[in-house]
Amino acid sequence: MANYLKMAQVQLILQLKDNGWSNRRIGQELGIHRETVGRYFKLREQQVKRATKGDSSRQEPAESPGEQATYGLSGMALGNSKPAKAPPGSQVDQIKVPPGSTSQCVCYHKTIVSKLQQELSARRIYQDLSIEHNFTGSYYSVRRYVGKLRTTNPLPFRRMECSPGMEAQVDFGTASSIIMPNGRRKRSYVFRIVLSCSRKAYSETVFHQTTDNFLRCMENAFWYFGGVPQIIVIDNLKAAVSKADWYDPEIVPKLQSFCIHYGTAILPTRPYMPRHKGKVENGIKYVKLNALKGRVFNSLNEQNEYLLGWEQNTADKRIHGTTRQQVEKVFREKEKTALKELPAGYFPSFSEARRSVHRDGYIEVDKSYYSVPPEYVGRKVWVRWDGRLVRVFDSRMHQITMHAKIEPGKFKTDDKHIHQHKRSGIEKGAQWLLQRTFLIGTYSHRWAKQLFDIRGVTSQRAILGLLSLSRKYSHKQIENACQKALSHGAWRLRTVRNIIEQDAPSQQMMEFMEEHPIIRGMSDYQDFVENNE
Repeated sequence: MANYLKMAQVQLILQLKDNGWSNRRIGQELGIHRETVGRYFKLREQQVKRATKGDSSRQEPAESPGEQATYGLSGMALGNSKPAKAPPGSQVDQIKVPPGSTSQCVCYHKTIVSKLQQELSARRIYQDLSIEHNFTGSYYSVRRYVGKLRTTNPLPFRRMECSPGMEAQVDFGTASSIIMPNGRRKRSYVFRIVLSCSRKAYSETVFHQTTDNFLRCMENAFWYFGGVPQIIVIDNLKAAVSKADWYDPEIVPKLQSFCIHYGTAILPTRPYMPRHKGKVENGIKYVKLNALKGRVFNSLNEQNEYLLGWEQNTADKRIHGTTRQQVEKVFREKEKTALKELPAGYFPSFSEARRSVHRDGYIEVDKSYYSVPPEYVGRKVWVRWDGRLVRVFDSRMHQITMHAKIEPGKFKTDDKHIHQHKRSGIEKGAQWLLQRTFLIGTYSHRWAKQLFDIRGVTSQRAILGLLSLSRKYSHKQIENACQKALSHGAWRLRTVRNIIEQDAPSQQMMEFMEEHPIIRGMSDYQDFVENNE
């Protein structure tokens, strides 16, 4: 079976042939036989002759998207076909023009450069050159020339080296499996934090990547280092970032409070950009391959004790491949004293969650219920609680209210959280009711005061009923009734009502009108009756 060259190599052969290279030179350069070079060149000539038979005029490559294209070995379009596009990055685009064969585009260099600055395509540049400057070269010569002008070397990655105590990078990775008491293996995760200057690190394993575990590992690392870095670089793990955004990320509120307590700042990386924290990315690989690979542990404590010893006896003693210095020495001499001081105590332990305010104005925490201001009904709030207190915050983490922790199944209500429209008059007390009777008049107040002195607490409903009479009757009518009740020593609300109803003016009866323009005389009605008998 014959061996065929790939299209890119065939194109390269024909291009070098067009540039004046001999078959032998092409064969030596590409590692093929010179006769193979000649065979492909002859095949191209035969195809061109068949395609141009009967039409000796040169036809430009078709640009209509509806036209069909037929390609020969060289990738050149035959007839009115669309030209083949050379693969980007192929060897044809990278060939240097040999001495003695200068591109026809050199004379139009400034023009081509100016059009490239306008972000025009090679096809558009070829068209403009043909129309405006009578360019006689082919489109492919323009495309190759433009490709060489556009060729740029990629910029090198910038190494970000930090001053001592400035930055630490944090990440999670898969740790060794834990053999559980039932014999099954359980996956664990390794937390690792690396100080960017000295490469001093701390590692700890957990079963779940929760916010509480993340904060506990970070806190243990700070006390292990004996200080706090100014910046913590993390990826966008859910335990720390509730919404990833390079410009304005949403940090979990509990993590924000943690940073305030320790005087540090969290800087999440750009999503899907692991190189932004490359030091800890390599650190995770180092732990997995050097410390944990091939090892099995019976508990998290056993694995963490091993990692602590490995950090002190192996990782800290090594000569780092980038800094070319011992990690422990650089940390002790440069970075440890540059870290910020630790606070007086540990970060307060509390639980945190988002809660919805129910229609009755309460939130549920550990099966207990706590009131919030009425304006938050139907909205979501942040709640933090520990063994003593329950604190409620709005979306901006401003404290709304605070309650003492109560037993499950109980309700804790702050009187300030009950709206005035939802308070009955009896709840407001006798003094409030008596003060309201002053608004009706002096006799009303005296009657209510005497009633309260005689009947005590049971009189509150009667006083409330007296106040409700003002919805139906005027204050003058109520005052007259209370004056009469006082004079007769009547202490029943029913008596006051009867007096008001008796004194009320009787309903006016409409006067019957005997004469009106639309009313007929009685004689007319009499005639109507007699005629219909």
